[in-house]
Amino acid sequence: MGIPSYERRCAEIINQTDLLVSSLDDADLGIQVPSTPDWTLNQLLRHVGHAHRWADSMLRDRLPEIDFSRNGAQLLSSYVGEPASVLIPWLREGAASLAEVLREVDPDEMIAPLGGHPGPRVWSRRMTHETVIHRWDMCNALGVPFSLDPEIAQDTLREWTGLALPYAFQRWPSETAALAGSGTVHLHATDAEAEFVIDLTGPAPVVEEGHAKASVALRGPVVDLVLAVYRRRPLDGMEVFGDADLLSLLLERVRF
Repeated sequence: MGIPSYERRCAEIINQTDLLVSSLDDADLGIQVPSTPDWTLNQLLRHVGHAHRWADSMLRDRLPEIDFSRNGAQLLSSYVGEPASVLIPWLREGAASLAEVLREVDPDEMIAPLGGHPGPRVWSRRMTHETVIHRWDMCNALGVPFSLDPEIAQDTLREWTGLALPYAFQRWPSETAALAGSGTVHLHATDAEAEFVIDLTGPAPVVEEGHAKASVALRGPVVDLVLAVYRRRPLDGMEVFGDADLLSLLLERVRF
């Protein structure tokens, strides 16, 4: 299974947003979201839309670095009692605008770069998977089915290992310090060609794709692996071999 192309990710931002809003027509947007308990569904949806607009703004203005002051995705307290009829077109508009600017710029241009990587490539991927995970939050809150294309699920898992994991070590060193020098973790999808080995024996994580013996292995369907590493589901029903405490510590300390 290949890595989604840049164009595929641009299209997925729109597709995942369409899937996100498809269950909202008769939904109670005032309910709390179990996986993000500080937010109502109304606020979760505003979070997603503001994240899209943040990336859009930085790319359109071709910023040489990320401007966190433009990010309104955490300022959500004022969003109360909004109807779906307002939020659905607003979300679709933001996703379409972001996809548009991503297609207009050079994917390898160093605008709003993250971790030394070109911003357009990073943000096409980040906003795809930001929308994927929060779509699951919405589905879980409303009790509606969630499904995910295996290629996109594999890429969501790859992004977690390649971006969320090292970012957590840089952003929250006190929380991740206990993981440094600890061991190795193998994530093994049983229904897709997705295997990742995380080496935590040094000061920072090193990730390789492929199969290798590790201190602990977590096996399960690729979507379950995605939900597990993003702390959206417990490990019940998945296979754990080896040092379960190390796996629990990793999932507890790495947040994104």
